[in-house]
Amino acid sequence: MSELPPHDSSSEPDPLDSFDEIVANETERDPDLAVIEAGSRTLRTQGSLQQADVPARPADPETDKALREVEADLATRWGETKLEPSVSRISALMDVLGEPQRAYPSIHITGTNGKTSTARMIEALLSAFELRTGRYTSPHVQSITERISLDGAPISAERFIETYGDIKPYVEMVDAQQEYRLSFFEVLTGMAYAAFADAPVDVAVVEVGMGGSWDATNVIDAAVAVVTPIDLDHTDRLGGTPGEIAKEKAGIIKQDATVILAQQPVDAAQVLLKKAVEVDATVAREGLEFGVVARHMAVGGQLVTLRGLGGEYEEIFLPLHGAYQAHNAAVALAAVEAFFGVGAAHSQGLDIDTVRKAFAAVTAPGRLEVVRRSPTVVLDAAHNPAGARATAEAVSEVFDFSRLIGVVGASGDKNVRGLLEAFEPILAEVVVTQNSSHRAMDADELAGIAVEVFGEDRVQVEPRLDDALEAAITLAEEEGEFAGGGVLVTGSVITVGEARLLLGRG
Repeated sequence: MSELPPHDSSSEPDPLDSFDEIVANETERDPDLAVIEAGSRTLRTQGSLQQADVPARPADPETDKALREVEADLATRWGETKLEPSVSRISALMDVLGEPQRAYPSIHITGTNGKTSTARMIEALLSAFELRTGRYTSPHVQSITERISLDGAPISAERFIETYGDIKPYVEMVDAQQEYRLSFFEVLTGMAYAAFADAPVDVAVVEVGMGGSWDATNVIDAAVAVVTPIDLDHTDRLGGTPGEIAKEKAGIIKQDATVILAQQPVDAAQVLLKKAVEVDATVAREGLEFGVVARHMAVGGQLVTLRGLGGEYEEIFLPLHGAYQAHNAAVALAAVEAFFGVGAAHSQGLDIDTVRKAFAAVTAPGRLEVVRRSPTVVLDAAHNPAGARATAEAVSEVFDFSRLIGVVGASGDKNVRGLLEAFEPILAEVVVTQNSSHRAMDADELAGIAVEVFGEDRVQVEPRLDDALEAAITLAEEEGEFAGGGVLVTGSVITVGEARLLLGRG
């Protein structure tokens, strides 16, 4: 861990005052929520392993060939954007596999942004408390094996291939019985649940793919349900307002569960709290039962004080940038506290040294990740306006670029204009490009939108990502070696993953 700068707290406000201010701000909202909250129970007490980076291709040619065959086989199925909203197929697969998802307790995570980072933090905390973990997240940055992790690291290519081989006969059996074959995501979900049962794990940390109610992951009955901030994304499938989207995401809230709610738009909060009342779930809300008390920039990340369900956790070093990551940390901490029964079964908080150790080990590939210096190249997987706004704010806070060049490659099904508008204030110029995915927006089409947002003089088109990176680095260097130019690569997880490979990571 990098050495932190001296920290003098004598001139700073009392953290308790800060938290009281958070509470006051959070309670100044729609009075209709009071009716819903009156019927819900709120959770508040009275009174690790370092995660591996993104894996490279297998070094062994035979293993690499076998993995490519599995990837090709999976690619014949419906992709993650083609959906038939139902859990009937994944339920049938679980049935013939012997219900592996019921062999361990789970923490289930939904929301619009921050799910993967929050899942990684939860996993790090659980591992630090000596529990064997399984984590299922999506999409992957570079390797499909990233999606299924055991003990804080992606499963090996060999184990991924073996798991696919184990469940393939059952997948084909279900395919033959259903109107539609199992999708790519459904098969991967089945693989994850089977791998976790086979390990076996003590707890699974599961990220929803899309929505909640009909998402393939939603065949678990998680004792802890986590909802990260909800915003507009996948509006063609989930709804056009945060409240409508929340209806789908609320589907992961199960009977008698504990629900950890990040700060939400009012209409989304109404929906989520109403669902909690209906299923007699216990609720903990960011800004009321838990939250971020204080945060300060530090070398290599930030120093935060968090208010958890069991009290305050001071001076926690988080090696990630941005206010949103501090909020993710607060949500992750509350989720793990709830899993251990803090605030319900007992009031004692978690061991502070273990919590500090866990957070200090957290990594988040492709999330404000610096992969090169001179000029500095930063990768961030923001792919919707809300994520882009959070990234833009964090870049402005953390980096002192005199000239920042954007490399943007986005998916055609996203709100690309909103994404570009969020980045426009911090980017001097933008190089538009496209990744190798079939979902990628054509570079010329993207350029047309970019010109409307940035103006023609600030937009350059390079359809090949390698050319786009070279062009952006050249532009960033125009002011000289020590001028402080930088490059931000963003717009899609796939764009970031491919850039990461081109720049020598993985």
